[in-house]
Amino acid sequence: MTLAEAAELAAGARSAGKRVVFTNGVFDVLHVGHVRYLSEARALGDLLIVGLNSDASTRAIKGEARPIVPQAEREELLLALRCVDAVVVFDEPTATDAIEAIKPDLYVKGGDYASQGPPEAPTVRRYGGQVRTLQLVEGHSTSDLVETIRQRFCR
Repeated sequence: MTLAEAAELAAGARSAGKRVVFTNGVFDVLHVGHVRYLSEARALGDLLIVGLNSDASTRAIKGEARPIVPQAEREELLLALRCVDAVVVFDEPTATDAIEAIKPDLYVKGGDYASQGPPEAPTVRRYGGQVRTLQLVEGHSTSDLVETIRQRFCR
């Protein structure tokens, strides 16, 4: 979905009295922690739009070895989840531009942002949206998976 299409979807949902939730991330090597997080985010509203870091954006954030799974496949996997209503891919290091266009009622991020807050938070608050951090699912991260693979198979 393009950013314009996502913004139109969100506006239509809001005009119908629905609560729009937005989250974003790399979602590389989709795992149970992602699924639980996205399901919890979706439960907080009526429509969940996921911002997905493009391959270029992921490399800029995570390094040249990432992503492991290409963006088209990560997008397809996210869209296959019942809890995800739409996915919009973005090239920037943060989802600020996507948030400005979509203007979700609630912006959700994982607990790794609990102490300092996500960099997009001021944008959300500026138009009157809410920001919420969800607790991380301990022991379930892409970094944990990659490390497990290294330990078991790269000796």
